[in-house]
Parts: sequence; structure tokens; C-alpha cells
Amino acid sequence: MNKLLLLAVTVASMFGYQASAQAPVLGAVSNFAVFSTTGAVTNTGLSIITGDVGTNNGGLTGFGNVDGVMHNGDLATAAAAASLTIAYNQLNSAVPTQFPAALLGNGQTLTAGIYSIGQSATINGMLTLDGGGNANSVFIFKIQGSLSSGAAAQVVLTNGALACNVFWKVEGLVDLATNTAMRGTIVANNAAIVLNTGVTLEGRALSTTGAVSVSGVTIAKPLGCGSQTLTGPLPPQLNSVACYAVFSGNGGVANAGVSTLTGDVGTNVGLTTGFQAGNVNGTIHPSPDSSTAQAAADLSLVYTYLNILPTDIELLYPAAFGQGLVLTPHTYQLNGATVLTGNVYLNAQGNADAVFVIKINGALSTSTYAKVILQNGAQAKNVFWKVDGATDLSDYAEFKGTVIGNNGAVNLATGVAVDGRMLTTSGAVTTAAVDVQMTAGCGVLATSSANAVSLNAKLYPNPFNSVLNVTLEGVDNGSNLKLYNAAGSMVMDVRLSRMTTALPVSLPAGVYFYQLTGKNGKQQGGKLISKP
Repeated sequence: MNKLLLLAVTVASMFGYQASAQAPVLGAVSNFAVFSTTGAVTNTGLSIITGDVGTNNGGLTGFGNVDGVMHNGDLATAAAAASLTIAYNQLNSAVPTQFPAALLGNGQTLTAGIYSIGQSATINGMLTLDGGGNANSVFIFKIQGSLSSGAAAQVVLTNGALACNVFWKVEGLVDLATNTAMRGTIVANNAAIVLNTGVTLEGRALSTTGAVSVSGVTIAKPLGCGSQTLTGPLPPQLNSVACYAVFSGNGGVANAGVSTLTGDVGTNVGLTTGFQAGNVNGTIHPSPDSSTAQAAADLSLVYTYLNILPTDIELLYPAAFGQGLVLTPHTYQLNGATVLTGNVYLNAQGNADAVFVIKINGALSTSTYAKVILQNGAQAKNVFWKVDGATDLSDYAEFKGTVIGNNGAVNLATGVAVDGRMLTTSGAVTTAAVDVQMTAGCGVLATSSANAVSLNAKLYPNPFNSVLNVTLEGVDNGSNLKLYNAAGSMVMDVRLSRMTTALPVSLPAGVYFYQLTGKNGKQQGGKLISKP
């Protein structure tokens, strides 16, 4: 009886092990979206790739800007080749639990497990992989021949299934037809991979020995499964220049037409002209003053910080920037005059604090109607463009982020919309019927009065919405707070009797100025932003 029980437990354990597929360890090859250990890696058409691209023994041809590093026969590809061999061996030794027919899809749904097909396989229509509510569910397909797909075939993930846990080990050619939507990491052994026009792959295309050819495709390394959460670099500290929507450290700032701005506008050398006070929710500095002097000094520090920031990824084709390119939180560099054509997407991958820095060693210009589009939690306040040259945004361009130009003019043509700032260390700034909305970051600025510092009050959050908190030192209980709008009209007058007071406020979005007078006569002033 005991022997029978032991046998039953052993068999159950065996089946339990087999039913729980284990993902291979990808190691260094996990950084690659497209890779061959031995074989040429080529692209034709406009492909959008997120992840490294490389070969350890072959050539790289035809690729445009890639959100990753291009590697050809270097230390990274040597490490990736070794890791790919290990991953292949792990997949090859996985014990199959299911033996489906060679034709996959056509409405078929499969659950997690290890699938073996002893011949060439094809995916037609829709194949659904159901994770059963388990984000750790693993799908391994072992195909003892080639793998192909019909046009517009789809692999769909549901109920917690993740592309990072799907693996296709193929002992032959992988040829995905036009507009196939594929999910998972493809490992072709001693065979080529061909991804035709319109293919989308959330995963990787890896070959142990064979050419990899892509043509007008979209490939992105899968997220999850312990992959690193991208945060990008530390953002620069804008300090006082954070309160400017448009600024030049040395050059005139001129507007034509009806432009609307949230934030200050000014220059530290020259004049500011053409802006209507009613259209600027901030201070217009018609001529240099103490505020512009401080902003110029702070802007110089911001530029220096960005200029020496280490680069993660070099985008190799500055003149072909945009065109649907997707960027993730990194520090990018473009070595030459950069032209944004069409759209560029900034994908924060769900991290609202992720930072993007784009360093351009040359001028920046855009096509008409070009757009910077934020995705998956990306915020304009966390996007910074360092431009060593002129910045010229063409008609109706939509731009996101703070531009820090160095020794270059800034021109915003008709209809340009900026969610951020346009700043230059030196150069004229011209705007023509534009909309510039300064992003968050303008903190409380003390006045130049010595008394302002000694009062030591804090007003937060800034920007505020429905509640403004005021914290005082105990000796200043009984202070008086006055709030003024950009036109100079007082909109609030309240006496503060507590160390911390939460003031309910209902004010239109815009820039406001406060004056706080302590019971000892000392004063503090500064700027606050009301957000919608």
C-alpha cells in the first residue's frame, strides 16, 4: 500500500512539474529585439524598433533610428550569443505536455504549458493564449520545422498572459506574413527569420545561425517578468527659470499676432515686445531685471548639466527623426541638425516619473503639423531637449517638453502649441500666434527683500488646485495673506491664525502672486500657479 502511495505521489509530482513550464534564462540576449549569432541582420522600409539590434558575425544594414543600441561583433553580441545558446538548450530540453495540430489559430485558445509540434507549423486567424489569471504562466512552443503565418494572423494574450512568458523554439525558417500580430520571443535554430511588412512583434526575433530580415515592422521588447523599470536620468533643477514659458539669456523676445502663454516671458539682454498682458498668465518682463538675471544664471547651469549628462542611446539619423519613432525613458543624443517629421512618441511604460532627455548637437526643426506625443504616463514636465543651435518649430507643430537652446535663435511659427518651455542661453526668440503652456515646476519664489527670507513661510502645493496650504513659523501666527491675479487685481485677503492652514480656493487656471505679511511686519512674496 505504501509503495502504491509513493508511486502515485511520484507520478503526480512528475505531471505537476511538466504542467508548470519554466521560462528560459535569456541573460544578455534579453536586451536585444533583433539578433543573430551568425547571420546578416537587415531592414528595408520604415521599421519602429524598441530594443538593441545586432549580430555577432554578419552585417547590419538598412536600419534607421532605433530605440536601442546597434551592435556588430562586439562584447555585447558575444555575450548575447552565449546567452542565446543557453536559452535554446533550456527550451529544447523542456518536456512537452501538449501535442497540438500543426495548424494553430482560427479561434483556438490554449492555456499555459509546453507544446510540441513534430513538423512545420502555421498560424492562421486568431490564436489566443489564456494565462488563467496567472501573470507567471509560461507558454513554450517547440516546433520541429518551419513556422509561418497567414496574412493578418494574430496571437492574442488574455487573462494575465504576458509576451515576456511566451517562447517559440523553431527548427526552421520563421516567415511571418504581412500584418501578422505576433507575441513572444522567437528562437530560430540554424535558420533565418523573415518579418514582412506590417508585422508587429511584442517580443524578440533571435536566430542562432541565420539571417534576420525585417521590412516595415514594429518590434518592441516585452515588458514584465522582472524586466527593468525604466526611469531615465535625473532631471535638471530649473530653479527660477522654471517660471518662464519663453526666455532668452541674451536676445530680443518678440511676438506677432495673438499668442497665449502661461508663465513668464522675458530676456536678460534686449527687449520683450508684442505680448498682450491679457493673454499672458504670468509676468511680462519688458526689459532686463533681477528676475531675468537670475533666470539667465540658472539657465546656464541647466544647460551645463544636460550637456555633460552621459548618453544611453545615440540616434544615428538626425535628419530622419520622428516618422513614428518610439522613445523610452533614456538620455538620447543626435549628432547633427535634427528634423522632426511626422510624429515621435515618448513612451513612459507606465512610469509617470520617467524622464526623457534628448541632446541635439545641432539645430532642431520640424515639419508642419509635426507632433511629440506622450504615451503610457509620460509627462511633459519630465521631457528635456538640449539643442546646440537654432530651434524652429513649423506651423501647427505640437511640442512637449522644455527646450534648452544654446547660442541659437528660437522661432515658433503660426499655430505652434508647446506644453513646456522655450528657453535659450543666447539668441532672439520670435513667436507668431502660438500657445505655450509652462509645465509644472515653478516653485514659490521669494522676493528680493531681506525680510522675505526671514519670514520662512511655505505655500504648497504649487501648482495648486482646490486647496492651498500655508505653513508658518509659530512666531508668525496671525499673518495676513493676499493673492493677486496676473492683472494685479486682489482675489484673496485672509488672516492666518494657525501654524498650518488649508485654504479652500476656487480660482481660474493661471499665474497668481502672493504677499504674506507677518504680525511682526516682515513680508514674503512669490508666485503661485492655479491648475485646472
